[in-house]
Amino acid sequence: MSTHARRERLLLADLLETSGPEAPTLCEGWTTHDLAAHLVVRERRADAAAGLVLKPLSGRLDRVQAEFAAKPYAELVRLFREGPPRMSPFSLKQVDEAANTMEFYVHTEDVRRAQPDWEPRELDPVFADALWSRIERIAKVFGRKSPVGLVLRRPDGRTAVAHRGTPVVTVTAEPGELAVFLFGRQDAARVELEGDKEAVAALHNAKLGV
Repeated sequence: MSTHARRERLLLADLLETSGPEAPTLCEGWTTHDLAAHLVVRERRADAAAGLVLKPLSGRLDRVQAEFAAKPYAELVRLFREGPPRMSPFSLKQVDEAANTMEFYVHTEDVRRAQPDWEPRELDPVFADALWSRIERIAKVFGRKSPVGLVLRRPDGRTAVAHRGTPVVTVTAEPGELAVFLFGRQDAARVELEGDKEAVAALHNAKLGV
């Protein structure tokens, strides 16, 4: 049975393939070639990917990332499309769904929204709910660097507290836009911000995410 993560993987692989290796992304300093290398390293080199969250290992991650970025773009896209090796934790459906659904969605948007004529994807309600469920789980981790209190709200009124504090800024949008915002792509997220003007400005310039 197909999963959200599997669907987003194939969508992202198709987008990378059609965009080519030199297309811009919302990941600062990265082309699509760099993004493809990141995606493959994350799944196939756990020894290096740990540097994504452990700063002492970031140097090793940079070296391995550079090695993979030197590979042909078509090979990287193929490896990403195929998915992780059998011994990888990501090969387990539950892990793949939990760890990759939002990751792949946001990276797809990194490519799409780097183009001047992009428009938001229309997400089906089941997928939107899946993103929201993930947002509820990670909100406090991804919002911990917020300089102000941060509340995420869906248009139907459901909320998730990403950071406690005052003053408070409430960010209202559909789950897909909230995901982009929470991952630190505030400029590219179509959201409504409610709160003190200075607090809104501080949140807009904050480094959210991990």
